[in-house]
Amino acid sequence: MAKKILVSCGTAVATSTVVLRKIEENLEEKGIKVNLIQCKAAEVPSKLDGVDLIVTTTPVGDVGDIPVIQTLSFLTGIGVDADMEKIISYIKE
Repeated sequence: MAKKILVSCGTAVATSTVVLRKIEENLEEKGIKVNLIQCKAAEVPSKLDGVDLIVTTTPVGDVGDIPVIQTLSFLTGIGVDADMEKIISYIKE
């Protein structure tokens, strides 16, 4: 079963769309299948069911024991490889 990654930003419009697409492209290149779901940061607590990892550009509050990667690397281009390594390590567990 594919891992589920929640991708969030402040408004779930432009920023999280860019982040989601870049994660999707990177994982596809590596042959890794995941479910990517996009939402506003404020919606994260209501969308945690079955989520394995959260990638966000802004703080998301209490998410229990679900790992969170808060990053701007997919927007700036700086640190993308390191963040992709983190994402892969979380979803490969």
